[in-house]
Amino acid sequence: MTETLHPELPMERSSPLDPPTRLGELRETEPISRLQFPDGHLGWLVTSHSLTRAVLADQRFSNRPELQHSPIRIGGQVVPPSPPSEPGMFITTDGAEHSRYRKLLTGQFTVRRMNQLTPRIEQIVANHLAAMREAGPGVDLVQAFALPVPSMVICELLGVPYEEREGFQRDTGTSFKLSNDFEEIQAAFNRIKAFVADLVRRKHDDPGDDMLTGLIQSGELNDEEVTNMGLLLLVAGHETTANMLGIGTLALLQHPDQLAELRADPSLVDNAVEELMRYLSIIQLGPIRTALEDLELGGVTVKEGESVVISVPAANRDPNRFDRPDELDIHRPATGHVGFGHGVHQCLGQQLARIEMRVAFRALFTEFPDLRLAIPASEVPMRTDMGIYGVHRLPVEFS
Repeated sequence: MTETLHPELPMERSSPLDPPTRLGELRETEPISRLQFPDGHLGWLVTSHSLTRAVLADQRFSNRPELQHSPIRIGGQVVPPSPPSEPGMFITTDGAEHSRYRKLLTGQFTVRRMNQLTPRIEQIVANHLAAMREAGPGVDLVQAFALPVPSMVICELLGVPYEEREGFQRDTGTSFKLSNDFEEIQAAFNRIKAFVADLVRRKHDDPGDDMLTGLIQSGELNDEEVTNMGLLLLVAGHETTANMLGIGTLALLQHPDQLAELRADPSLVDNAVEELMRYLSIIQLGPIRTALEDLELGGVTVKEGESVVISVPAANRDPNRFDRPDELDIHRPATGHVGFGHGVHQCLGQQLARIEMRVAFRALFTEFPDLRLAIPASEVPMRTDMGIYGVHRLPVEFS
């Protein structure tokens, strides 16, 4: 295979709901291609579904941050090297350390416990839809529904006082904005960490029936580990689902035939959620893995120390895995998508996210059968400037 050096990660989209066109071109010609990182590092970009799963399932690739190189600039700056993971930062650890943390969290995220949450999620969704109707006939769906629903759910699950949400929501937004200075992003991240650390201290004196208390009482973790685990769960637990609810609603409104079928048969919602995860693929900047030894991948040699950027949007639109991949089809069996990752680092909270999206989409389109955009679709502000894709705002109206 001829190695063509690409000077940057393709980010420019020709359509708000589709990945950058260049990613699809690379997937067809060079499913693993040479990528030059902003710091000068020569690594790789993976765009095919099969190679994505191969990398994510291969423990010869590391997820440790000090080994990785950033494929983009942050705030116009080259991202400095990251220090090793702090204790409890389970998503950026390998091997036995990762397995230990994962096992503890898996006990907190059982399917049974997630299913037991369903009635409460249904109540949270119903309350926010009632507030929407009272505030209507026009609202910003992000602020009225897509953001507060998963925020309240993860707050209750972790034991975070919901009335204290504004600070961590604001700082989460700051930390994901690619145009911010790296120092500004780090400061926001540190504020979230300080917030969770204070909450952990309070849990010692006032324990509750929540996940943070459960981690503290496991006897397996110190407070620093609990804090860092809680930090990751808090940020990931509301930011990703909130963006899927926002852009997922936009996608369905832009595909009225699909939406009509979903309204006619709400049992399609399970399949629709999987298809939206595949079709939209909001994780647009990775994951990133670094080779721990020389290895062969897709006909090339990836050398020890080289970082590999995986394009989830490209992998989930791979025609070798999905028929008519650029079409939204809620009847499609979209199993096998990598919207929640793959391998040992696959998203721990995926069952919770699925339940939230199923409940939210079903109820939203049942309660508001004439829900529609309040502005032209071309004017919806997209999150092209954020690490997680979606919509900044989604003005909608209803009768």
